[in-house]
Amino acid sequence: MRIFSEKTFGTLRRAAIAVSLALAAFCVSSCSAGGGNVAILWTDRPEFAFYAKYFNAIQDRYVVEVFHHDFPARRLAERGRDSPDIVVASWLQGVSARAFFRPLDAYVSGDNAIDDPFYAGLLAKGNIDGRQYLLPVSFNAPLAVFARNSATGQFENPFTVSLGEMMEMGGGFNARAGAAFTRMGFSPMWDDDFLFVTARLFGASFAEADPLTWDPAALSRATDFVREWNTQVNSGVQATDNFTFRFFTIPPANMVLTGRILFAHMDSADFFTLAEGQRNDLDFRWIAERESIPLAEDAVYLGLARRGGAPRAADAFVRWFFSAETQLSLLERSHKFRQMETSFGIAGGFSALRPVTEQIFPRFYPALLGNIPPEDFLSPANVLPVDWPVIKERVILPYLRERTIQPDTSGLEARLADWVRLNRF
Repeated sequence: MRIFSEKTFGTLRRAAIAVSLALAAFCVSSCSAGGGNVAILWTDRPEFAFYAKYFNAIQDRYVVEVFHHDFPARRLAERGRDSPDIVVASWLQGVSARAFFRPLDAYVSGDNAIDDPFYAGLLAKGNIDGRQYLLPVSFNAPLAVFARNSATGQFENPFTVSLGEMMEMGGGFNARAGAAFTRMGFSPMWDDDFLFVTARLFGASFAEADPLTWDPAALSRATDFVREWNTQVNSGVQATDNFTFRFFTIPPANMVLTGRILFAHMDSADFFTLAEGQRNDLDFRWIAERESIPLAEDAVYLGLARRGGAPRAADAFVRWFFSAETQLSLLERSHKFRQMETSFGIAGGFSALRPVTEQIFPRFYPALLGNIPPEDFLSPANVLPVDWPVIKERVILPYLRERTIQPDTSGLEARLADWVRLNRF
C-alpha cells in the first residue's frame, strides 16, 4: 500500500516557486551570454536565480546568467557546443558527469582557499582520485516528526531516534476499536522513501557501478525487518491498508497533530517549509542507527566546466557564494521576501559550510537550537549514477515495496537488467 508523503503534498508549492524563479533567471542582466565577464550557470535549483540576481546587483564587474535544467548532468553530455561556466545540481559526481569539470583544489587548500570550512564528509564526495572536482552546496536528512511533547521523554538520544525506537513507541501508541485500528503509531509501509532510508541504515550501500552495486544481504535484512515490523506491531498488510484507507485523507503532518498517528517521516526541507504555525506544534528527531544519519542522495554540488568561457566571472561568483557572510545575507533576504515559506535554507537544504548551518541557521529556524547533530553523525550517500533518480523511482522503490510484502518476489538484479535493456542504448 502506497500513500502520498509530505513531499508529494508539497509538489505544487515547489513547482510554483521553481517556475517563477526560473523565469526570473532570464532577466538577471541585459548583457549577452558568452562574454568574458558573463558566466553562464546551469542548475536544477531555482534558488540560484535569486542568488545570481543579488550577486549581479551588488557589483558591476561580472554578471551571472542562470538557466534552469531538470538534469544538468545529463545536459552536459548532450550539450554539443553549448557549455556553461558553472553547474550547480544533484547527481554531478557520477563518471559520465564529472569528466566535464575542472579541478577546484585551489578553493579548498593553499593560500587562497575558501575561509569557511565545509562539512568534511560532503567535501570528500566531490574529491575524485585525489583532486577536488566538486564543492558541496547543500544537503538534507530524514526526520521522524511528532506532536510537541507527545513523545519527548521517551527517546534515548536528545536529537536522534532509531528504527527500533520508532517501532516500539509506535506499537505502544496503537489503539483499536474491535478489530480495526483507530490509532497507529507508524507504519514503514506508508512512505516509499522511508523504506529506502531503512535500507541505507541497514547498509544496503547503493553506489555507481554499471550501472549500480549494492549489498544484497543488507538489503534482505532491511526488507525482512520492515515486514516483521508491519506484521508484529501493526497486524499485517491488510490491517495497515484498512487504517490507511480510512484515515489518510490529509498530509501526514496533520495526521500527527490530530493524534491519529505518532510519527510522520519527512526530510528536513519538507519539515522546515511547513507553515510556521503548524511547525511550532511539531517536534522532530533525526532518524539514525549507530550514530549515523543517512543524508539524502540529492545533495547539491557545484562544479566549474572545463570549457567555460568566463573563468574570472565564475571564480568571483564561487568565492562570493561560499562565504558565511554571503550566505547570512542570502538567508536574510530570503526571510525578508518570504521565500523561506517555499524554500528551505541555502539551495533547499542545510548549508555545506559548517559555520552557516551550525551558527546561522538557528537564527532563522529556532527549532534547530540544540538539534544540530555533530558532524561525524552525518553520512553522505555514495556516488550514484546520473540516472539514479529514475532508477530509484522505477526500479528500487517498487522492489522494496514488493519485497516487504512478498519475500519471494523477483530479484533486484533481474529488474535492474530489464530496465537497462529497455532504457539504455
